[in-house]
Amino acid sequence: MSGLQVALVQLDAGPDVERNLATAAGLADEAAAAGARLVALPEYLQYRGSDEGFRASARPIPGPWTEPFAEVARRRGTWVLVGSLAETSDEPDRPYNTSVLVGPDGSIAATYRKIHLFDVAVDAGPVDRESGRVRPGDRAVVTDVDGIRLGLTICYDLRFPELYRSLALAGAEVLAVPANFTERTGRDHWEVLLRARAIENGAYVIAPSQIGGPPGQPAFGRSMVVDPWGTVIAQAPDRVGIVQAELDPERVAAVRRQIPVLANRRPNAY
Repeated sequence: MSGLQVALVQLDAGPDVERNLATAAGLADEAAAAGARLVALPEYLQYRGSDEGFRASARPIPGPWTEPFAEVARRRGTWVLVGSLAETSDEPDRPYNTSVLVGPDGSIAATYRKIHLFDVAVDAGPVDRESGRVRPGDRAVVTDVDGIRLGLTICYDLRFPELYRSLALAGAEVLAVPANFTERTGRDHWEVLLRARAIENGAYVIAPSQIGGPPGQPAFGRSMVVDPWGTVIAQAPDRVGIVQAELDPERVAAVRRQIPVLANRRPNAY
């Protein structure tokens, strides 16, 4: 099986939804034109600002916020992972935080609603209660991109290794972590956690992230691709832009053959 060319788009989204979508779609188109077969974008790409503004930005999926990326996918014949959007739910004050995989024909190939919500209070750092503005999902998702199995997660999910193990056991060879990871926690935890999830599952991790953002709670950036051995093979500099890498499914098979942690599990003893 041939490798999968991926591109991660690093954004600095703000409160202007139309501008955010135009920037994200433009960079996705640029990445696809440069040869990416899968373009991955970060979390909260349509809006970053007040909780009220986030709620107001929610739309159905598919809908007006997915259509710009469907157009890119159709025009370039590529896959686009829309890292996350606010998706309307039956609770007007709590839309879902939803990741959307768009296929090369522009159709919605898969959706994942963020399971673990960022309810934290870090000393001298971020204080947030995502569950106050977001309704959690309740289903893990593994899907297919050109014959390669892709597990979908979002940001704070990264701290819950049991989710990633379940995705790997379901066949995931690549784990997606679109994020809006805070700068305060990101400088100590972001790379460590991404590499850990790759190593313990023998899988690639692709992690497109936001940078900058609203005053008082900046995002860390450093979008990266980690290989199944835990090696960072691509990383974005500290600005808006694109970083590219090639994912080799044979590398996943080789690492899992050498260190067969999935096969050596003993769940009956835990």
